[in-house]
Amino acid sequence: MNLLLQDAVALGILVVVQECLDVALHIASDEGWQLASTYRESFVVLAQHGVLGGDLALALGNAAQLRNRIAHGYAAVDALRLWQELPAGIEAFSAFSSKVAAFLERHPT
Repeated sequence: MNLLLQDAVALGILVVVQECLDVALHIASDEGWQLASTYRESFVVLAQHGVLGGDLALALGNAAQLRNRIAHGYAAVDALRLWQELPAGIEAFSAFSSKVAAFLERHPT
């Protein structure tokens, strides 16, 4: 993958994960649930309250770790690994949006 495409994919992932985190943190805050001490934990909080399943919370937590690596440059992003993990990440983001929509239908605020 060329560097420009890799950067575009990484930036896209960063934005999507950040938006999922923002939604997770808003739900926890609005519901008066405990506040997560890490981005990974924000999805665990939703799982503890039945919004997400444990496997989905784990997958999204892994995405949060990737977001941190991209945002803070902790380590070089492995382009091949990124491409290999992208389909599972897209599936997790899609599942997250479905679970959040279902939660909001049950708990309109």
